[in-house]
Amino acid sequence: MEKILEQQLLQAGKIVEAQLDSEIKRLDELASNEDDLEALRERRLQAMKNEALKKQEWRSNGHGVFSELGDEKDFFQACKKSKNLVCHFYRPTTQRCQIVDQHLELLARDHLETRFVKINVERCHFLAERLRIVVIPTIALVLDDKVVDYIVGFDDVGGRDDFATAQLEWRLAHGKVINFSGDLSIPPTKTKAPASASTLGRTQNLRSKANDSADSDSD
Repeated sequence: MEKILEQQLLQAGKIVEAQLDSEIKRLDELASNEDDLEALRERRLQAMKNEALKKQEWRSNGHGVFSELGDEKDFFQACKKSKNLVCHFYRPTTQRCQIVDQHLELLARDHLETRFVKINVERCHFLAERLRIVVIPTIALVLDDKVVDYIVGFDDVGGRDDFATAQLEWRLAHGKVINFSGDLSIPPTKTKAPASASTLGRTQNLRSKANDSADSDSD
């Protein structure tokens, strides 16, 4: 009876020991998971802080609004400060330039990562000659302080005055100067139904009041 009792006690002790080992292991894993979760929260918090600082820097450099540059010096300074830059070379007497301005004003609000500006070609003859700006309007796409692409006239956005903002947005995305989550292989379908300016697939139409004689100017 004593041997049987000893065996039973020994067996019970082993069971209790196994249970304790299991509980210790569970607590260790829980502590490890908590450490992982805490580290994940710290990384996310830091990423949010970095994103906020980046947005603050963009806004301080003129992002978020469509603004006008005074001269060629302002253009070169803007290119140095902003990685992504969209610059509209315009002439006040060209009606199609007003259409471009309206679209770029909408896009500037939606794409904080890019600075949207315009400059009067009559005030920057040297720059216009250097960049070979001939047709007005012309939009220069600048990436890392280098002009990488041009949108000349309206041919790239359908050739019509009533093109949709989404068409210009899609074209800018091809130049890699804006963040774009859509399908670059499929151009947006143009419709005449107005939509919210903050919607990526918006199709708001902006028609110039000028007649057909107000086409793009050429120097």
